[in-house]
Amino acid sequence: MANPEDRWPENVSGRFYVDEQCIDCDLCRELAPKYFLRQDEKCYSYVYSQPDSGEGMEECAEAMDSCPVEAIGNDGS
Repeated sequence: MANPEDRWPENVSGRFYVDEQCIDCDLCRELAPKYFLRQDEKCYSYVYSQPDSGEGMEECAEAMDSCPVEAIGNDGS
């Protein structure tokens, strides 16, 4: 389960975030490319845009549910 205390600093504030467990598998960037980007230098994903629609929420939720190491969190804010 993602830990909000271990969020990457690049995450924009809001409901979804990626923490330090990320293994750079690219799945979240494939499922929700409008919301997740890769930090190329250190090789991990982060949330660069929070969803503002039902469709976007569903994409981010699918990415979170599909993450193989549970590095994506939803703090409900």
